[in-house]
Amino acid sequence: MQKRKLGKSNLEVSALGLGCMRMTGGYGPMPDKQEMIGVIRGAVDRGVTFFDTAQVYGPFQNEELVGEALAPVRNQVVIATKFGFKFELGDKPRSIGLDSRPEYIRETVDGSLKRLRINTIDLLYQHRVDPNVPIEDVAGAVKDLIAQGKVKHFGLSEAAAQTIRRAHAVQPVTALQSEYSIWWKRPEEEVLPTLEELGIGFVPYSPLGRGFLTGAINENTEFPKEDLRSRLPRFTPDARKANQALIDQLAAIAAQRGATPGQIALAWLLAQKPWIVPIPGTTKLHRLEENLGAAAITLTPQDLKEIDAATAKIPVQGDRYPEELERMTYR
Repeated sequence: MQKRKLGKSNLEVSALGLGCMRMTGGYGPMPDKQEMIGVIRGAVDRGVTFFDTAQVYGPFQNEELVGEALAPVRNQVVIATKFGFKFELGDKPRSIGLDSRPEYIRETVDGSLKRLRINTIDLLYQHRVDPNVPIEDVAGAVKDLIAQGKVKHFGLSEAAAQTIRRAHAVQPVTALQSEYSIWWKRPEEEVLPTLEELGIGFVPYSPLGRGFLTGAINENTEFPKEDLRSRLPRFTPDARKANQALIDQLAAIAAQRGATPGQIALAWLLAQKPWIVPIPGTTKLHRLEENLGAAAITLTPQDLKEIDAATAKIPVQGDRYPEELERMTYR
């Protein structure tokens, strides 16, 4: 597995990471815990060194799973997690909004360290920008945690360019994690140029369009009620039917290269910048192996030109999030 550095930092990771969110639900019923531990350790065996989790996934269960799975190989991997949601605790904890007050960050990071079974978090992201807390205060809190040895690197997620600049002025930002893929290119407008200027790495989540870009989903696919996609405008039957043209185009390009649509989608991302590290998620080893195969595909400038020209003719139907979730991004 090739390695990449996230921006100008010294944080080196595998060219493709593993997003672990769906391993504790989110895209359907809760998967079997031991099977998920097997997938995570299988990723390590195949050269993956970058693993992504968050306090809100579960909540808390995902960090516990990742911590248990990676404990035997802690010195071989980079673990990223995220803070920024507040929770109603009890038998079934649930998120109840945003909270990035410095004292709350410090409190919740101690919980993450315990669940992840580590002494230091390699990369700590603010999960969503909290409009009630100045970003300078957030960056200052993480700067203190870095000084204490509890955190190594600071990251942001779904932040706007100006917010990234303000945070970076207080504590250098190592990476931004935001959605980016062939069917969601908004980061190209302002965010990517800002990251390049400041020397910040980019970690695209949902690089496979929540599974749609693999070609495994069509207008007839039925999602269980626990599946996040059942509530997303881009995944209504009408939107899926309209967006099938994008998959057909990707499949045609993939066939020419002896690859799958998903591999072309990931290879496209890897070809954009050398400091981009996608984190596709999966619960299946065969899908993991398919995803990792994308790192061996080199797309030429001409290939990229053809892909961009072909996909530009197909407007994607449906918003990526309901309005209340989209409001939490690009702040």
